Amino acid sequence: MKKTILVFMTMSLLLFIAFPAAAVEREERKWQDETIYSIMIDRFNNGDNTNDFEVNTKDPQAYHGGDFEGIIKQLDYIKDMGFTTILLSPVFDNGSKGYHGYWIHDFSKPEEHFGTMETFKRLVDEVHDRDMKIILDFVVDQVGPEHPWLDDSSKSDWFKNNRDNKVELENQWLTGLPDLNHENPEVREYLLDAAKWWIEEGKIDGYRLNHVGHVPADFLKEFSEEVKAVKEDFYLLGEVRSNDTFSIVEYEAAGIDGFADYPSNENLRAAFAQPDRSMAGLFSALEEKESLYQNPSLITTFMDNHDTSRFTRDAVVLNEHPGARWRMALTYLYTTPGIPIVFYGSEIALDGGETPENFGQMNFMTDKELVDYISQLGEIRGKNPSLARGSFELLHEQDGMAVFKREYEDEISVIAINNTSGTKNVTVPADDLKDKMELRGLLAGDLVRSNEGSYHLVLDREEAEIYVLSERTGINIAYLSAMLVVVLLFIIFIILLKRRAKRGTANS
Repeated sequence: MKKTILVFMTMSLLLFIAFPAAAVEREERKWQDETIYSIMIDRFNNGDNTNDFEVNTKDPQAYHGGDFEGIIKQLDYIKDMGFTTILLSPVFDNGSKGYHGYWIHDFSKPEEHFGTMETFKRLVDEVHDRDMKIILDFVVDQVGPEHPWLDDSSKSDWFKNNRDNKVELENQWLTGLPDLNHENPEVREYLLDAAKWWIEEGKIDGYRLNHVGHVPADFLKEFSEEVKAVKEDFYLLGEVRSNDTFSIVEYEAAGIDGFADYPSNENLRAAFAQPDRSMAGLFSALEEKESLYQNPSLITTFMDNHDTSRFTRDAVVLNEHPGARWRMALTYLYTTPGIPIVFYGSEIALDGGETPENFGQMNFMTDKELVDYISQLGEIRGKNPSLARGSFELLHEQDGMAVFKREYEDEISVIAINNTSGTKNVTVPADDLKDKMELRGLLAGDLVRSNEGSYHLVLDREEAEIYVLSERTGINIAYLSAMLVVVLLFIIFIILLKRRAKRGTANS
């Protein structure tokens, strides 16, 4: 028995020596490290049929049955794709046909089509148990057209002048809704109390603030201070629907952490909707963001959302294959500065035009090729902090072929995106990286070693690779020797066991 223990101890020691030391535990995750999956609750997944009243899946303006329970049942699906945060459409009680959540009827309780407060709390717990975060879309500027305040004469000064502008419900989306009067202290108090209550009771991690550009900056500052006093590291994502970065930056001073990157979205969609399109405008926008925002890494990048048509539609209109278009676009989102947000259904290239056509029903039984690609991107981004925290340097860009570098501490990543219709060769001088090393591909397993002071990258059409700069690999004599010793010790161990078994048999 002593010999057996000695052999096991020796084997364990050698194995410990033979294998390289584990990587230093990654730093605590920050908001800039997140990857966000955005969900329109009603159209995602129906997990509880008991709340399916007034549901009509054939009517694009009606509830379709998605709920909190449905999200709970698909949390592993979301996590397995590498997402670390979930952004939910408004959960608050809505008026009739307010399936999208933006026709708020009561901020103090969840929409009954989605489930109870108990179910919502369980959803948050399940999210946190998976080491994920959850953000709610908070409508800070408007209420729904059926809100009881509209019929309360004592609250006439809670609204701006458009409180009586009641358009047909079928024609409304987010325009023409009653605008709240933030100059009224009672309105402010109500919104602040509601926002803090959901943080305290719901244990959520952040808010997306709808239509920040329609809200006074002094109220936003108060809102930010109040909610962040309730929970440390609470994230505020502002939506300012403008293509002018300068008009957005001013809201940073109000305490908003990050903003939806609308200024880049049009160029982003145009660059990836078809091959052979220049990315120069995108990289110019990156430089602008770096110079204007206090923390550009907290800006959220996206291809589409609840306010836009689906990016898939852009590709379809141009007779392009959506899968390739999405792979190129997502590689860019996941590897450039900013927090990527992916709208539900993008992983199956869900199609759709303007609202409500862009709110298609999620289908979990379709081809998983794009799902697998997103999962791979998510894993790579999660394991390589340079992709979320690193500096950015453009190394090459021409007509859809781009190569850029991200660097964080001692980690250097090189991203190559060939969004063209042909094979491309790009030579990167070793002076831009380091000489006598190698680029190890994490997406397709490509390996590029420096040769005469350069790295020669070759990519097929509509393909991308994410490289990590590493020491050159070779034959690891020490590792092979250690493994050989382990094998020999294992053989000796087996022989000893057999001899002991024979002696036992002879003695019996």
